[in-house]
Amino acid sequence: MFTGMGNNELFLSGTRLAFVLLIICSSCSPSDARKHFNAGAKKSASGDYAGAISDYDEAIQIDSKYVKAYNNRGLAKDALKDEVGAIADYTKTIELNPQYQFGYYNRGNAEVKLRDYANAINDYNKAIQLNPQDTAAWVMRGNTKYLLRDYAAAITDFDKAIELDPRHDFAFNGRGLARGHLLNNYRSAIIDFNKAIELNPRNAEAYNNRGNARRGLKDYDGAIADYDKAIELKPQYDKAYTNRTAVEALKKAIK
Repeated sequence: MFTGMGNNELFLSGTRLAFVLLIICSSCSPSDARKHFNAGAKKSASGDYAGAISDYDEAIQIDSKYVKAYNNRGLAKDALKDEVGAIADYTKTIELNPQYQFGYYNRGNAEVKLRDYANAINDYNKAIQLNPQDTAAWVMRGNTKYLLRDYAAAITDFDKAIELDPRHDFAFNGRGLARGHLLNNYRSAIIDFNKAIELNPRNAEAYNNRGNARRGLKDYDGAIADYDKAIELKPQYDKAYTNRTAVEALKKAIK
């Protein structure tokens, strides 16, 4: 079995602040906005997402139509689990540039986290329409269809992702999950998990999922070995511990 991605005073105060900032930035240039943007990107790369947001705020204050600054601020908010704030930024990105595929893709990812799967699929559809070669969008749309238990459609999306990038281990892992749920096709699922592990030997999820497929085939020793490896790679992997305990109980029951 698979178990598997204000009052008037406050208003006036805010108005005065905005006016002061406007005066301060009246001499700012696009290069100043880029400096803040680049500083934000560096902070995001180092994991300082709050600091990054502050820099992106500065960039947007200078250039209110800075598409990439809104997009990257959304990513930083996303990293801090502020999906609602992130979606607002991605939406602004799309409003400023309706052809910016990453705005749709990133908004879709945030919507998935909020379990807003229907809107997520709509956004992935748009990202794919704008760039049919966007492997990540195919993978994430497949993942969302999987979450909706539309396994056949998920497999079709993972197939396309693998066609575009035969070395995409997450695509093989996702297809394996979908195959395992569709008619309990565990053997085909294991082939995909094997490939995901071959491409990325540190993919703990693929080991856990292969363990579930082996459990479905009653290969309990093989399943436990996979759960052990998943836990070795990802010591806080709760599902792997739970799955291993369940299979160990099954082994004891048949002795």
